[in-house]
Amino acid sequence: MNDARYSVILYIIVAVILGTIGIQVYWNYKNYEVNKQQLTNEVQASLDNAVEMYYANLAKQNTIGFAIEATSNNDIFDRDGKLDSILNSINFKDKGFTNIDSLLVNIDNSDGIHIYEGKKADSLLLTIHNNHDQRSFVNKKVEYKSYNNVRPDSLVIDDFKILTSKVIFSMSQDTLNLKTIDSLLKQDLQRKNLDIEFGLTLAKPDERPNVLNEPVIKTSSLSAKSNSTFLPQNTSLKIDFTNTTKEILKRILSGILLSTLLVLVVIGCLFYLLKIIKHQKQIAEVKNDFISNITHEFKTPISTIGVALESIKNFNVLNDTEKTKSYIDMSNNQLSKLNVMVEKLLETASLDSENLSLKKEKSNITKLVQGLVNKHKLELKDKSLTYDGFQEDIYAQIDAFHFENAINNIIDNAIKYGGNEIMVNLQQNDNGFTITISDNGKTLTKANKDKIFEKFYRIPKGNTHDVKGFGIGLYYAKKIIEKHDGAIHLNLDNEWTTFKITIPNG
Repeated sequence: MNDARYSVILYIIVAVILGTIGIQVYWNYKNYEVNKQQLTNEVQASLDNAVEMYYANLAKQNTIGFAIEATSNNDIFDRDGKLDSILNSINFKDKGFTNIDSLLVNIDNSDGIHIYEGKKADSLLLTIHNNHDQRSFVNKKVEYKSYNNVRPDSLVIDDFKILTSKVIFSMSQDTLNLKTIDSLLKQDLQRKNLDIEFGLTLAKPDERPNVLNEPVIKTSSLSAKSNSTFLPQNTSLKIDFTNTTKEILKRILSGILLSTLLVLVVIGCLFYLLKIIKHQKQIAEVKNDFISNITHEFKTPISTIGVALESIKNFNVLNDTEKTKSYIDMSNNQLSKLNVMVEKLLETASLDSENLSLKKEKSNITKLVQGLVNKHKLELKDKSLTYDGFQEDIYAQIDAFHFENAINNIIDNAIKYGGNEIMVNLQQNDNGFTITISDNGKTLTKANKDKIFEKFYRIPKGNTHDVKGFGIGLYYAKKIIEKHDGAIHLNLDNEWTTFKITIPNG
């Protein structure tokens, strides 16, 4: 995958993530607004309920109940009739009748008047229903209503008494008791499980507003006005309330959590996809680099063998045994190199399949490391290689063949890619032994520090192949060391590149 396609995919993934986040934020914002409006409506409904309950309580406490038996409307509603006589006899201040005996004398037909002292007004119509006179005009109307009601015994108390009383009191009362409204409103809000703080404002034209809980009103974020028809004329009752964000978030918490989970899952999947794409891109680059490297590595010995065979074929080398032997030795050497390369590849494959079994035996680690250092010293020209470490013999249970190859690969890597000074150190401790291989080169950086142990990885140099290799030396070394229950670490501090190999006692 080329860089252009990778960049396009990256931009698409970022756009999808931003789009997903934007959609979820917008959805949650709209959900918040809807629930805020719903909360406002519920608070307003509670305020209206409190106003109605206020007047209903007034009606229960102050209603005077009476009943009239008559044979016609005129008998009831004529001037100086029964109803007029009764109303004139009521003392509204003392909540009673001025003179009951005088009232009965002034009415022509006292049998048409029933006064219930000490009884609740709710029982009024029920008494009339049980004791009505069939000739009574009003009772006939009551009977008619009761027959059409689901519960005849109730005799439509709400229609006749409560509603009428509330209307009467709302017309007669020119103000409200805000503390009573506050108490009723709290009860209704508690019933709805609404945890808010509120303040009330009762306003009338040309009068100073009556305010309850003014500090809450000053800090309120939402407000609503009562639409109750029972409010006195030209009077407005307003509620301002706070703590709304907490209440709204409680309602939409599940939606927010679900939305957040969805966003995180989408982002996680997209990043995982990006990681896979990036990994595949790296594998493709490593594969291409490996093919290029192996082509160059195999090309030289193959070309050399081809030239030797061509020389044997075209020249009269049969009579020149020295030259013939030289060409044959040259071909054998190149075939040996090819065989080593193939063996390395096969060993790498065996490491991946976990089929490689180590034959551990007691070995002298000191002689093994010193022998590798002395061998490489003979091949060096422009670089120095020194051994500085434990001089006494260190013994451990290792597979000498594979362990030697692993240490050899690391030293060879330092010689090929490191600086001019290479230093090998061997130390023993209570837990095992440690080998450090350091050089003063600057080839390795933190960017490729974690990649150099990957299979076929080589530090990118474009098409330059000045140093031969497949990129499997350090990978092989790491696998072998791990199979010995050890660990290998790379340290780039202190101007030195240091490979540290730790092997426990075994």
